[in-house]
Amino acid sequence: MNQEAGSTPQAQNLPGCYRHPDRETGIRCTRCERPICPECMVSASVGFQCPECVRDGGGSGPAPAAARPRTIAGGTVTADPRLFTKILIAVNVAMYLAIQMQPSLLRDLALIGAWPPAPFSPTEGVAGGEYYRLVTSMFVHEQIWHIGFNMLSLWWLGGPLEAALGRARYLALYFVSGLAGSALAYLLATPVTQTFGASGAIFGLFGATAVLMRKLNYDLRPIIALLVINLIFTFGWSSISWQAHIGGLVAGLITGYGMVHAPRERRALVQYGTCALVLLAVVVLTVIRTAQLT
Repeated sequence: MNQEAGSTPQAQNLPGCYRHPDRETGIRCTRCERPICPECMVSASVGFQCPECVRDGGGSGPAPAAARPRTIAGGTVTADPRLFTKILIAVNVAMYLAIQMQPSLLRDLALIGAWPPAPFSPTEGVAGGEYYRLVTSMFVHEQIWHIGFNMLSLWWLGGPLEAALGRARYLALYFVSGLAGSALAYLLATPVTQTFGASGAIFGLFGATAVLMRKLNYDLRPIIALLVINLIFTFGWSSISWQAHIGGLVAGLITGYGMVHAPRERRALVQYGTCALVLLAVVVLTVIRTAQLT
């Protein structure tokens, strides 16, 4: 039913739009509850919002949390759902270009357990106190095919996951998975082996994607087939760190499950508590391996 302003005495009692006071309206913003006319309405998951609330730059007081659009994992819906994926790709590409110009950076940033190898006292590597290598190795690539394949996978898997989880949860998943891959490689690989690449974190995205698709009742066969192909390459090529891939995959499955299956009333506690437990496992593995090599 259409209703013209001023056509009945009841319509004359309607409030005016807060941006256009001469336009009477019966619609209010679901966040700040100010009256808004059709020109100012912005469709939301529930009702309509005013332009200021959409930009998070206005409103008469804080917006009710329940009215804010949320992802399936409770994250905030953003204008650019792939922003952090783009930033991660940019950082990886920048590191790749830096290594091409200064090849010695590869040895400085890659994951090395210990050098000289045990039983000598390590002077270089994670066992020698260079724990930052567990993180920096996640952004190091040497060959063009290596970074090309990893960045395509990151774009294909990361964008949808970032949109589904929200930026903070997505970033937590990425780093937790990457660190788990680094920790397992540190634990099981020979101390002098150089391990590097974003593959551990990307295998974590594989695991979380499978959990999310199962939650949404999507067909799992495409992601399972792609994962199987990647695992065949993982165990079929001697130069690929299967430890980092398996560590990242397991961490992604666990963290992804905590992200999408957390009960609404304790969502943040369960989600970030799951991340904390995986990080605790990373610390334990690192301490155990360091004790073995020193």
